[in-house]
Amino acid sequence: MKIDQLRVFLAVAEHLHFTRAADALYITQPAVSAAIQSLEDQYGVKLFHRIGRHIELTDAGELLQIEAQKILDQVELAAQGLRELNGLQRGELKIGSSLTVGNYWLPHKISQFKQKYPGIDINCTLANAEEIFTGIVSGSFDLGLVTGEINPTQSQALAVSIIGQDQVVIVVGQTHPWFERERILLTELIDTVWIMREAGSGSRYMFEQTLQSWGVEPNRLNIALILTTSEMIKAVVEGGIGAAALPRSIVRSELKLGTLKAPQVVDNFELPRQIYEMTQPVILLRHQKRFRTRISKAFEAILVEPESSNN
Repeated sequence: MKIDQLRVFLAVAEHLHFTRAADALYITQPAVSAAIQSLEDQYGVKLFHRIGRHIELTDAGELLQIEAQKILDQVELAAQGLRELNGLQRGELKIGSSLTVGNYWLPHKISQFKQKYPGIDINCTLANAEEIFTGIVSGSFDLGLVTGEINPTQSQALAVSIIGQDQVVIVVGQTHPWFERERILLTELIDTVWIMREAGSGSRYMFEQTLQSWGVEPNRLNIALILTTSEMIKAVVEGGIGAAALPRSIVRSELKLGTLKAPQVVDNFELPRQIYEMTQPVILLRHQKRFRTRISKAFEAILVEPESSNN
């Protein structure tokens, strides 16, 4: 049974006339007769009584009229849904985001998107980098947003693009010996205890890679605590325990209030030849081979808009 056959049948059932049905459908009367004859032959029933010059629905015809209308109504609903998806009037976008991006960078972008496309649902899950990689590969997430660097072995199936930057600073609390200092030596990094994110975190991977580029082996650091969120790390450091490397966006308020300090890392106190700095890229991930929906493309366009245009 074909959709076009049902449309023809319903037109004949409405007009109770083959020629008028053909005119309504802009097809020929023989095409209408052939469609009805095909249905009757296929199911071994008569759909219309032919009485002289007019026709009437049989019991089978009345049953098919009810069911055919339900089917075509459902087809129209499906077509309308597809049109709305294509027109960004409805749909869902599933995002996996690192904690830092999800808490400090992404909310404004989601708000922008919802103002422009109120019918689109945003389902955002906060997770660490490895969980986001897995979610992109499996299709659980349409897009992923992480910070730091991407391990090459994890990025083979992913399309990776940098859409922003965040400076990373080393911070200490008021009771830490470094708090009263504007600068610390690179060699002093191994003289304090550190509060770190868990293995698998993009920010920890980035920090360890940066230390190696500075000539400091990460395994020489004295790690006192490993915590699963940057917020927890900030609170512990603010309470006076150890040092941490955190994005400036997370600690901006504490630095202004003076509850945290971010001393510069240099190679020499008197005439520093080098000031050691870290920047943490905000990275957009998607699967290389999965179809990119219009919803996904529209959200990506919001993500790369300059901050100045958001004000």
